[in-house]
Amino acid sequence: MARTPKYYHHGRSPAAWAGSVVTAVGFTIAAVAAMLGPAWLWVIVGAAFILVGALTTMIMKAMGLGQP
Repeated sequence: MARTPKYYHHGRSPAAWAGSVVTAVGFTIAAVAAMLGPAWLWVIVGAAFILVGALTTMIMKAMGLGQP
C-alpha cells in the first residue's frame, strides 16, 4: 500500500517552522549587531544563521517534512 505524504496547509509544516525560527534568530542577531556599532563579526554570524535557516528548510523539505 502506498503511503501518502501528510498535507500541511499554508506553510504549517515542520520544515517551515524550523526554517522560520532559525532565520528569525539570524535576523535578530544581525539587526542588533548592526545597531550596536556595527559589530561586523556578529552581523556575519547573523547572516550565517539566515543561510542555515534556508538550508534547514530545504533539507527538511527533501526529507518529506515540508509541503509538496
